[in-house]
Amino acid sequence: MSFKDWLFDLDNTLYPASSSLFPQIHERMGTFIAGALKVDLSTAHELQRNYYRTYGTTLRGLMLEHELPPDDFLAFVHEIDVTVLHPNPRLDAALAKIPGRRLVFTNGSARHAENVLNHLGLARHFDAIFDIKAADYIPKPAAETYHRMVETFAIDPRQAVMFEDLAHNLVVPAELGMTTVWVREEGHSFAEGPDPHDLSYIDHTTDDLAGWIEDRVSKA
Repeated sequence: MSFKDWLFDLDNTLYPASSSLFPQIHERMGTFIAGALKVDLSTAHELQRNYYRTYGTTLRGLMLEHELPPDDFLAFVHEIDVTVLHPNPRLDAALAKIPGRRLVFTNGSARHAENVLNHLGLARHFDAIFDIKAADYIPKPAAETYHRMVETFAIDPRQAVMFEDLAHNLVVPAELGMTTVWVREEGHSFAEGPDPHDLSYIDHTTDDLAGWIEDRVSKA
């Protein structure tokens, strides 16, 4: 079966999780929280982890627990050095051959996604970005956010495939009927959720995104 819609997470999916990009975001989150809540950096990082586990994103926790404005947070944490990322010509070529819509579905901001995609030289391949603002700041893996995304782009889940580095973000897509692909880099990708040993909702696992796309397109 060929897919009509190809949905890609951004961070640690369209570039290697072993790059030093996301650690920059992590550190800037802690710095923002320390300044906004007037706590030391250790406490800030503890809150950051707790909010992520409880609410799906640190931002959601800050909004619900402290009524912090999301745009200020997003602008600060995404002021990062994207030059640590390196363009991937093979992924560039693979994305160009996809016979369908290509969408970025991220818990980050559209501005961050555009910055990363432009630096990687991949922006031209994507038809749209569904970001955390489009999700009304309710992050993956909340089911309502997937439903909102599907409705926004009139996606038939049975004819869609989704790529993610976080396994638990593929649970709802699988329930909707999407084909699910876990982009897993050894030592950097994690199966989280109620039962990290149950990966029955994952259809495919790969450590080579470009190769997986090439193989699928060649068989379509």
